[in-house]
Amino acid sequence: MTSSALLPAVIDLCKQAGAAILAIYHGGAIAVSHKPDESPLTAADLAAHQILTAGLQALTPDIPVLSEESASVPWSERQQWSRYWLVDPLDGTKEFIKRNGEFTVNVALIEDGVPVLGVVYVPVLGWCYAGVIGEGASVEKAGRTTAIHVSPLPAHQPRLRVVASRSHGGELLEAWLARAERDYQQIELLSMGSSLKICLVAEGKADIYPRLAPTCEWDTAAAQAVLEAAGGTLVDVSGNIYRYNRKSDLLNPHFFAIGDNDSALALVLL
Repeated sequence: MTSSALLPAVIDLCKQAGAAILAIYHGGAIAVSHKPDESPLTAADLAAHQILTAGLQALTPDIPVLSEESASVPWSERQQWSRYWLVDPLDGTKEFIKRNGEFTVNVALIEDGVPVLGVVYVPVLGWCYAGVIGEGASVEKAGRTTAIHVSPLPAHQPRLRVVASRSHGGELLEAWLARAERDYQQIELLSMGSSLKICLVAEGKADIYPRLAPTCEWDTAAAQAVLEAAGGTLVDVSGNIYRYNRKSDLLNPHFFAIGDNDSALALVLL
């Protein structure tokens, strides 16, 4: 089955997972446990995980599923995969616990390291970003689906729209922003939680998202598929396009999500 043929079913699964998350989100107190790495875990993470993994296995029995909540698949097995689902059932668990609404359900289809299909669903807002490489990207808001594309970044433009936060970015981000300020008269900082940061670039509402702090592969794959389908790129600090399932661990390098590949790529190499 082609990626585009799979997309409607994946969107439906993400919405089902989102409904399960909202049932807990709008309920009583949220019980929080912690994984071995001290990251938080809630019943909503597990409920969404169960819906997505069961649904994807039923949809494509021959394609393995790697979810954040079942990420202990050994490298000896995983390195044999040429095609697999990469899932973050609830991206932004800390945002979920804070009840600020900025969390997402992320599902990506990876083929030979490339995220060829991605869905990023925002349960609280009911927004759904989707992309298939070679076929474009879209966002559904208030029941209306529209195509999205990254924005051009003319060389003479004085403003740079950066998805980042000075209060949480750390020294590396501060140093990068200081260098960028030499070339742009105005740095406009946009704030957003979870994988929505990458979607802002895909939607043309931001020019670049520098992520100079730790993330894992399930945090970025779905949004990267949307971004690349919308004409953008996700690259490491050397400007190389990021690909998946290339190593034994599942940690991402520092990266930049960029819209205008020709102009913004220069910002990566400042």
